[in-house]
Amino acid sequence: MRKLIALPVLSADALSSVAYGPEALLAVLVLAGTAGLAYSVPVALAIVFLMLAVGLSYRQTIRAYPQGGGSYIVATDNLGRVAGLVAAAGLMTDYVLTVAVSVSSGIAAVTSAVPQLAGDTVLIGVLVIAVLLAGNLRGVRQAGALFAAPTYAFIIAIAALVAVGVYDAAGRNFEPVPNPPLHAVEGVGLLLVMRSFASGSTAMTGIEAISNAVPAFKPVSWRNARTTLSWMIGLLIALFAGTMAMVYLEGVIPQSQETVLSQLAHRSFGSGPMYVFTQAATALVLLLAANTAYNDFPRVLFLLARDNHAPRIFLRLGDRLAFSNGIIALSVAAVCVYVAFDGKTALLIPLYAVGVFLAFTLSQSGMVMHWWRKRDRHWRKSLCFNATGALLSAVVFITAGITKFTEGAWLAILTVALFLLVTTRIRRHYEKVAEALRLHPQTIEVPGRMITPLPCPEPPAGAGTEYQETEETPEEIRHLSVVPVEALHQASMRTLAYAASLQQPLLVLHVSPSDEDAERFREAWLLWGDHLPLRIVISPYRATVAPLIGYLESLHRQRPDLTITVILPEIVERHWWHRPLHSPLAGRLRRALRSLPKIVVTTVPFHV
Repeated sequence: MRKLIALPVLSADALSSVAYGPEALLAVLVLAGTAGLAYSVPVALAIVFLMLAVGLSYRQTIRAYPQGGGSYIVATDNLGRVAGLVAAAGLMTDYVLTVAVSVSSGIAAVTSAVPQLAGDTVLIGVLVIAVLLAGNLRGVRQAGALFAAPTYAFIIAIAALVAVGVYDAAGRNFEPVPNPPLHAVEGVGLLLVMRSFASGSTAMTGIEAISNAVPAFKPVSWRNARTTLSWMIGLLIALFAGTMAMVYLEGVIPQSQETVLSQLAHRSFGSGPMYVFTQAATALVLLLAANTAYNDFPRVLFLLARDNHAPRIFLRLGDRLAFSNGIIALSVAAVCVYVAFDGKTALLIPLYAVGVFLAFTLSQSGMVMHWWRKRDRHWRKSLCFNATGALLSAVVFITAGITKFTEGAWLAILTVALFLLVTTRIRRHYEKVAEALRLHPQTIEVPGRMITPLPCPEPPAGAGTEYQETEETPEEIRHLSVVPVEALHQASMRTLAYAASLQQPLLVLHVSPSDEDAERFREAWLLWGDHLPLRIVISPYRATVAPLIGYLESLHRQRPDLTITVILPEIVERHWWHRPLHSPLAGRLRRALRSLPKIVVTTVPFHV
C-alpha cells in the first residue's frame, strides 16, 4: 500500500477512538462535579504523553520486526509461550471489543443526530455487525480510496470543529464557558483521577495496527511503515488534544442522550450541513475501525492454530480467500458482548482498557528483552523507548484492572485466564495426539514384499458418458479405492494397509499447500518405499475439501464405469469436547459428493 492509503486504512481504529476516548475520561471526572472536571486537562496531558511514548516504542518494534510484529509474535519470541498466549488473549479481547465499542459509538453518533432511533440501538448494532460479517465473508478488504475516505473525512471534520471553536473562543479572549451546575456523587481523589486516566487511555487502541501490517507497505516497507506510524501518532495527539481543548473551552459535559463530540459539533456548526457531515464522518470511521478487527482477529487465530493453540479449522481459507471461521467467531463474540452490555459504550470501556494495555505491556516488554539480547546499533536508545512504553502501559493496565474491577474489568481478566487455560489444554491435546500418531522406526522400513495394487481396468467403449447405478451382482462392480493422506503417521498407515488389503486398484492422493511441502511429502513417501501410486495436488490456500472434490469429480468424469471408494483415516477422540479440534473431513466429503453416483466414502478409525 502507498502511505496515503495506508495511513487512513490502518489508522482508522486509533483515530476513531477520539470519538469515545475523551468522553470516557470525562464520564469518570464528572462524578466529582465541577471539582472533578478541573482535572480534565492534566489527565488529558498525561494521556498525550502516553500516546507519544507508546508510539515511539512501536517505531522500534517496526525496525526490529520488518516482517510484521504483532504482540503475540513479539511476546512469544522474547518472553516465552505463556506470555505470548496472554498477549494473544489481550489482543483478541481488544478486537472483539473494537467491534462492539466502535459499533456502539457509531450508533451513538447517529442517534445524537436522529434521536428517534435511540430506542433501537441494540437491534441496529446487531444488524451492523451482521453486515460486517457478510461483507468480510465475501472477501471485502480494507484497502483503496473507498475505505480511506471515511478517515480523511473524520480528520477534516474534527479539524474544522476545533478551528471554528478556537476562533469563537478567541472572540471571548479564550475565556472558558462555565460548566452547568453539577451534583457530585463522590469526592475527588487519586482513585478517581486514575480511573479517568485509564478510561481516557482507550483513545490509544489501534496504535499497533501498523506494526502488524509492515509487509503490506511498498518498499522499503519498514521505513514507510515507521513514517506512517509517526503521522498517525501526530494526528491522534492533535485530534485528541484539540477535542479536549474544545471540551474545556466550551464547558461541555457528558450527556446520556447526546455524545460529547455531537455537542461540540452543534456549538461549532449549529445543526447545518457541517454538523451532519461531522456525525456521518464519525459513524463511518467507527464502522471502518470495527472492520479492521475483521482483518486482525482471524490472523491471530491463524497464528494460534498454526502453533497448535487453537482448533485447526482456523487455518482454513474460505472460497473468497478469507479466514471465514475466524470471521464468524469474531462476529458471534462481538454480538454476544454488544447485546450483553445493551450496546452502551460507557459499559464496554472498562473491559476495553484491560485487553488493550495487557497486549501493549507484553509487546513492549518483549521488545526490551529483544534489544537486551541483540545489542546492535542504537540498542540502548531503542531499549529505553520500549522500556518507557512497557512501564506506562503496565501502569494503565494495573490501574484499569484495579479501579474498574467491579465495573466489568473482572470479566476481561477472567476471559484472559480462561483463554490461557483453554489454549494450553488444546496444545496438550494436540501433543498427545501427535505422540499417538508418531511413526515408530520400524514403521518406515521397507516391507518384506512390495504392495502391488491391481491395475485399473481399461475404460470400456463410450467412457466419459454417465453410467447408471444398475449393478446388481458383485461381479458387475469395478472398484477404485482413493486414499487421501495428509501426512505419514500411524492413522494414515493403518488406512493404507486396510485399503491395500482389499486387493482392489488403489490410488493415494495428497493435497499440499506449496511445492516445497509437496517435495517434503514425496521424500517421506520414497523413504517409506513408494509402495503405492501417488498423486499430489497443490492447493496454495490450504483448502483441502475443494481440491479433493475437484480431483474426484474429474476422475469420475473420466471413468464413470468405476465405483470410487474414498477411504479416510479418522481420529476418534475419547471425549466429545475434543471433536471440534479435528477436521470432520468425512462428513464434508459425503455432503459434497452426494450428488455424484458411484462414489462411496468410508473411514478407518484410529482411537486416541
